[in-house]
Amino acid sequence: MRATGSMYRTAVIAALLVATSGGLAADRNTPSDAELIASAMRAAPATVGKGATIIAMNADGTLRTLRQGTNGYTCMPDNPATPGPDSMCMDKNALAWAQAYMAHKPPPTGKMGVMYMLEGGTDASNTDPYAPKPLPNNHWIKTGPHFMIVGADPAFYDMYPKSPNPDTSMPYVMWAGTPYEHLMAPVK
Repeated sequence: MRATGSMYRTAVIAALLVATSGGLAADRNTPSDAELIASAMRAAPATVGKGATIIAMNADGTLRTLRQGTNGYTCMPDNPATPGPDSMCMDKNALAWAQAYMAHKPPPTGKMGVMYMLEGGTDASNTDPYAPKPLPNNHWIKTGPHFMIVGADPAFYDMYPKSPNPDTSMPYVMWAGTPYEHLMAPVK
């Protein structure tokens, strides 16, 4: 079964909740640490990626830190099991928002955060935060390079389109009407 972007994000964030250090089984298909770091850094603007903590997921779902950062951002490399690039980078508040999402708990209030996916994202449902695959009613969308604003005041999101089938070339709200609504802003 092919992992969807939503499934990868779910696995990544779940692993963040139970992060432990561990060894990565070495084989010829496992990218080197340098390759993983380079992939993770492509998720964000160069100045952000340069100072970010870089983590990677082991085969068993645990995480290991490849490089300790200095700027409060955490970046992860692309998951080769998904059909497109999906490296990501998030600040401390976005990480707390993502942890709440994974735990099916309300996100923290008053803590707006930023996530970057400048290589794009693997497709996901625009209406169902937990959709594992495309269905006729869950409005699967394709996302290119973008950044996300999470945890903002609900009035902030009211300024942007909340269509189930948005024009992804313009900013729009994903997962509107759920506790996890967030702004998707494309980057060219």
